[in-house]
Amino acid sequence: MARSANGQSAQRKSSTRGRSGGNSSRQSQQPRRSRGADDAGVIPVLARAVREVEGAAERGKVGPTNRTKFQVIALLMREERAKAKADTTITDAERAEILKRLDGVATILAKTAARDTSLIQLLAEQTAVTDAARKLRRDMLMASGVELSPDELIIVKDPVAAAPVAERQVVPQSVIARQLSNPFLAPDFSQPVRSKPVTHRLANWELLDPLFRAFEYGSGGNVASMELPEPSAVDRRVPEGLELFHHQAEFVASARDGHRTYLLADEPGLGKTAQALLAAQVTNSYPLLVVVPSVVKMNWAREVERWTPKRSATVIHGSGENLDAFADVVIVNYDVLDRHIGWLRTLGFKGMVVDEAHFIKNRESQRSKYVLDLAKSILTRSPRALMIALTGTPLINTIEDFRAIWQFLGWIDGDKPTSMLMERLEENGLTPADFGFFAEARQTVIDMGIVRRKKIDVASNLPSKRIADMPVELDDEVGRSIREAETALQKRLLERYRRAVSLSRTEHERSDLVRMVAHAELDESKASKTGDNVFTMVRKIGQAKSVLAADYTAQLARSVGKVVFFAKHIDVMDTAEEVLAKRGLKTVSIRGDQTADFRQSQVDAFNNDPEVSVVVASLTAAGVGLNLQAASNVVLAELSWTSAEQTQAIDRVHRIGQSEPVTAWRIIASQTIDAKIAELIDSKAGLAARALDGDDSEVQAEASVQLEALIQLLEDALDEE
Repeated sequence: MARSANGQSAQRKSSTRGRSGGNSSRQSQQPRRSRGADDAGVIPVLARAVREVEGAAERGKVGPTNRTKFQVIALLMREERAKAKADTTITDAERAEILKRLDGVATILAKTAARDTSLIQLLAEQTAVTDAARKLRRDMLMASGVELSPDELIIVKDPVAAAPVAERQVVPQSVIARQLSNPFLAPDFSQPVRSKPVTHRLANWELLDPLFRAFEYGSGGNVASMELPEPSAVDRRVPEGLELFHHQAEFVASARDGHRTYLLADEPGLGKTAQALLAAQVTNSYPLLVVVPSVVKMNWAREVERWTPKRSATVIHGSGENLDAFADVVIVNYDVLDRHIGWLRTLGFKGMVVDEAHFIKNRESQRSKYVLDLAKSILTRSPRALMIALTGTPLINTIEDFRAIWQFLGWIDGDKPTSMLMERLEENGLTPADFGFFAEARQTVIDMGIVRRKKIDVASNLPSKRIADMPVELDDEVGRSIREAETALQKRLLERYRRAVSLSRTEHERSDLVRMVAHAELDESKASKTGDNVFTMVRKIGQAKSVLAADYTAQLARSVGKVVFFAKHIDVMDTAEEVLAKRGLKTVSIRGDQTADFRQSQVDAFNNDPEVSVVVASLTAAGVGLNLQAASNVVLAELSWTSAEQTQAIDRVHRIGQSEPVTAWRIIASQTIDAKIAELIDSKAGLAARALDGDDSEVQAEASVQLEALIQLLEDALDEE
């Protein structure tokens, strides 16, 4: 019956094309997908491919080829689902049949991801689609008989060198003046370029995966921090009125002794900016390039003046009209790198600092490509350049977050160690097959320049920090609608679960099926822009809490003084500012769409103006780099999806210079998914602790908080049956 209906649908499409007069342009823009029979079209190709990936997962070996295949299957499945829902030329029965077959593919896909949870990250929205994935997508569509447009047939590689768009490139007049004054960059003979070492034991070993696993599994209780020298009086020398902590002076001493590459991963609030600037000063690494988030670039200019007053700094805004290309320190934010990367390569930098280096964790993103391209050009010309990656949260979701940072530092090149790291690994005398390799390899990478100190160890005089949850009841109409939406979501998950049970060919543990169903729901939620799902529900909860959170903030401000109010969404921030204004409190705001100068003026007003009681700040725009220690109380009106983002926000207040105990008040909507998310955030804080801080507790599966929240919803629904 389904075949007959699909055949009629194909005939209707054919007659429609005949009436259109052969409009080839329209056909090329909307290529026809054949659905004439169960063994024709895209879905059978997807079904065969997903079985191949499933088989690899069952054998415990999902290699790069099958990982790419997994991602392409998911992408095509989303496309086919969207087309089926939007296709007005098919009947409801035909549409239901197509969606049912796609659900079968989705079930196998989810089951495979449950076997190998590392596959889940390939489904994230920010995950890049590689050239190999684009080529495989093309080949699978061609195998299904789909007519592709010329643009789809040709896969154009995207090399870093070609990434900047030519018409966006600018060369400020100040740069031209510097180039004319010194048209030839002096060669750097401080260290000869190393030849590739002759390797014996490790020549044919794949090393990056063992190195990553060495951090994930081989800590042995040891903190990931290189040994630093005892600082001398020279290393402690700072401008009058400033004080350098012992841990900061140790870092400066290491740079003065000759070390040049660092992942400075001190916990937020321990003065990483000062350490980087003083290291540049003692090594004379000028001109110095500093790449930062937009929110902190003006603060970096101030810190240059504060810690190294004899050095000049310039900040690149827009097209660089007011740039001083003769300055010692050039500060640029990630967002405008595409306009300036051309001339930045020519300035002869002797050092480079990347602040909030976890911003470049996705190597396929354009900003990561620009940063890595600049780093490579600097290291090619000056092998002894000072390279520092600053981040208090180097690991957020997976141990792979290290990859781009290590590449920036010149420790790895793509998928293999560079000669510098390879030489040190050779000196260990071990291979990945030898007992003790993981501990030795981990220490080798640490000695390349990982520096990690915790507040409790190096700043014992820093006041305490605690997180306190404030449950609130959403008992109005909005609250009822949120609970109804959550109930509807649970019912949808139950229906998916029952369908998965009926489609399953073999017996599965309940937990495996629950994870498969939750993953399928999450995948569809990310692809959908409408309807009730976990993302829209969390946003509605934030909106519903906004007035209550603002009221509590007003009470705090009147009783304890200045307060930092954090939210994720603009409408929540708008509501909070309106409520606080009605309560007679003066506020300032930090948002993503502000200019750097205006944002800095808001920070200054909050820290220095006694009339300003509250700063209403965006979690993403103000959650990194800023100093808001005029307050000791933080209100988190909306929850983040990661423990790292929450910690970063709180540490805008809990940092060196803070004299009061810090309390972060999380506003939690009780009896909703909000409470589950809060619990999950607290339980997912272990990856960095294990990889960097010597914590040898059991490794948790790399699953997102969104996925785990859906799993809990479904588990609760099943328990109630």
